[in-house]
Amino acid sequence: MKYGIVIFPSKKVQDLANSYRKRYDPHYALITPHLTLKSPFEATDEEINVIANAIREVAKSTDPIELTIKKFSSFSPVNNVIYLKVEPTEEILSLHKALHSGKLESNPEYSFVPHITIGQKLSDDEHSDVLGSLKMMNIEQSETIDRFHLLYQLENGSWTVYETFRLGKDLE
Repeated sequence: MKYGIVIFPSKKVQDLANSYRKRYDPHYALITPHLTLKSPFEATDEEINVIANAIREVAKSTDPIELTIKKFSSFSPVNNVIYLKVEPTEEILSLHKALHSGKLESNPEYSFVPHITIGQKLSDDEHSDVLGSLKMMNIEQSETIDRFHLLYQLENGSWTVYETFRLGKDLE
């Protein structure tokens, strides 16, 4: 089965992202707006239990993190993805690193750029037009994140929560 690890932002940020995703993201109906911490990976039922235990340890040793969004950006010219740029704080970078080391060892395909996708698979012209108008907007959103989620993919391609992990050294 295919799994992934994400942070879901607040409803306010999700609503902002979805206001664009409805039109510009073909994956709109498959997954809620999110920040990917670990890209999709395959695991058996036995393997996912070991993986979930390792993730639980990472969560216990990580304090809640601040998520700050200040602008729209793009991965162009590599691909026509438009996203809400999440400030790459030391806490987010450390969490990402921890979820790719030890029992969770893996080599990400791309460098980690914390973001929430709002548009993808756009034509060059549409990408240019949409990004140009979004860059003129002034957004400033900051929130504390106290959990992240292990998701799995259903047969129809949509993603759902397998397990939620609370961040915090003081949790039992």
